[in-house]
Amino acid sequence: MKAAVPALGMTEVERVFREEYGRVVAVLVRHFGDIDVAEEAVQDAFAVAAQRWPSGGVPPSPAGWIITTARNRAIDRLRREASRDDRHAQAELLHAQSERVEEHPVRDERLRLVFTCCHPALSVGAQVALTLRLLGGLTTAEIAHAFLVPEPTMAQRLVRAKGKIRGARIPYRVPHDADLPSRLTAVLAVVYLIFNEGYTASSGERLVREDLCLEAIRLGRLLAELMPDEPEVMGLLALMLLVESRRAARTTADGSLVVLADQDRQSWDRSLIAEGKAIVRECLRRNQPGPYQIQAAINAVHNDAPSAEATDWRQILLLYDQLMAFTPTPIVALNRAVALAELEGPAAALAIVDGLELYEYYLFHAIRADLLRRLGRDDEAALAYEAAITRTDNAAERAFLEHARQAVGRDR
Repeated sequence: MKAAVPALGMTEVERVFREEYGRVVAVLVRHFGDIDVAEEAVQDAFAVAAQRWPSGGVPPSPAGWIITTARNRAIDRLRREASRDDRHAQAELLHAQSERVEEHPVRDERLRLVFTCCHPALSVGAQVALTLRLLGGLTTAEIAHAFLVPEPTMAQRLVRAKGKIRGARIPYRVPHDADLPSRLTAVLAVVYLIFNEGYTASSGERLVREDLCLEAIRLGRLLAELMPDEPEVMGLLALMLLVESRRAARTTADGSLVVLADQDRQSWDRSLIAEGKAIVRECLRRNQPGPYQIQAAINAVHNDAPSAEATDWRQILLLYDQLMAFTPTPIVALNRAVALAELEGPAAALAIVDGLELYEYYLFHAIRADLLRRLGRDDEAALAYEAAITRTDNAAERAFLEHARQAVGRDR
């Protein structure tokens, strides 16, 4: 089911939806033990808020109001269904009325739900997609964008995942300490993808969704407190901090995109860089490398460079070679090609890019367009820019790519 963001522009209702949706759903899922009941109740509550708040005013505790309203709506629904001898509804109603609270090291509601949804009965992909839907409040289209699959395909996956949880009566509880590591891969993927959606929103007018970036970092810090001896947990936190440090420089005052090479490096957040680099150094001392740690190290090299020209591309390429050994995916190969272009030229990079099957990924076409432009193949570059433009729904990215395409046209 797609989250029904109230169509009132950037109103207080929409702000609360963006900031609190994940926490409210997490509370309701634990309370009722059912995803669909929780989601429908939360969406009903936001629909009521959209009707009442504009005229009656925003309550002192908006999130508390949504939780209370959603809980009451869900209980009313379950009472109606239970009266029709629906045993499942009766069980959910009994669960809700008992209001039992578990004591557990994972005390944050949203982090509890991340671990709960990442149940080994589901495939890792389904675990990640479902948790993104519940925790990030991401739409089906946004999750499909993250997985590079069509929206109908992702919608079917989400329905199947929910159906499997319901059919198998998978309990909504945080796993015991001994079971936490087995779910860590999916949990880290969830946090990483929430951060990615925030850092470059797949749709909308703005390049960045700060709320998702901050939520991902908050979850990352909680994971680091919970599992400080897991190198990849620390690696992911370092990666997010180092990337987040550049956020202020990624857009101009009017929201236009600024690529890394053109950013004002004086505006980078030095405190986040220092924190991220300290974690990277600690990871190096442990000598237990993994994909998130290597990506963090790549970003540390970028952040070390006082200018784009001073970037140590040879070190970055070596790190990408190491990353390819862990995760030999087309996207890693695409990013590696960008580094290779800086050392061996655009022709060497283009030979690699043209062998990748990433035709629905806008960055594939954008990177290919830039390489073609640098080789003087302007007609092909213009076509590649057009292909990239049609594959992103983010207004800032589209504007940047359109400007680049027009520049190629002027040069011909």
